[in-house]
Amino acid sequence: MARLDATERADLPNSAFAYVDSRGRRGLPIHDARHVRNALARFNQVAFEDERARERARERLLNAAKKYRIVPVGFIAGQLRTERELGQAQGRAPVQLPSGFVTMLMTDIEGSTLLVHRLGDGYRELIDGVRALHRHATVSADGYVVDARADEFFAVFECPRSALDTAVAIQRQLGGRSWAEDLEVRVRIGIHSGYPTLAEENYIGMAVHTTARVCAVANGSQILVTGDMREAMRGSRADGVRLRSLGQHRLRGLPDAVPLFQVTAKGLVTRFPPTRTSLSR
Repeated sequence: MARLDATERADLPNSAFAYVDSRGRRGLPIHDARHVRNALARFNQVAFEDERARERARERLLNAAKKYRIVPVGFIAGQLRTERELGQAQGRAPVQLPSGFVTMLMTDIEGSTLLVHRLGDGYRELIDGVRALHRHATVSADGYVVDARADEFFAVFECPRSALDTAVAIQRQLGGRSWAEDLEVRVRIGIHSGYPTLAEENYIGMAVHTTARVCAVANGSQILVTGDMREAMRGSRADGVRLRSLGQHRLRGLPDAVPLFQVTAKGLVTRFPPTRTSLSR
């Protein structure tokens, strides 16, 4: 790929770079798909000023990858290794995640690209607030934070009801919170119970993919759960919380239709457009 010449580089705004240091020096151009791919490959070669600068650059890069429909599997795997190595170097004990049957919760922010475009560097403050809210709700319900990158969040729970309580708490708190510039921040939530494979400090397997697919088809402010999660919840649902059947749905990449249910409770939005799936029945 041809390098940007000085004139081309000068014509680009700061938002076209993943990293701008405290002296205004800019690195990792992300203004088109080719440069995003190059930035993904070069990220670990950059000497960032501090960890905060590194995290900010990583979020900008991941958002750019999402904008250009690039799936940065290798980059994410490399970043997970980097985080583990950093933790080992600092003497941090890794969190022991539960194995066996667990309930997985995933979220992402609806319209995150538009929010980044509107807020620019101010998006950092917004995402920090959303993450803090997610983490607090998860830990308060005895859950485990597995991963939090860009606008996505992944947690697991040994008790299915704890996952449901966390999801309801997140949506209620987001619905009652004021954001800069009167923005409305809407989060999709998907929950599934199953047997993922615990691989070091993360999970892999079909159960993880199912959770991600459920989250992806939800609308902003909506909580969707699978039939497996509903079965795991039998006899332990919180008062005032209901699961409304949406029928069987075909989710991209999954071989069988998945029963989906919408969570309804006081303080939650109840009316949504149809889920973005193929309805089986």
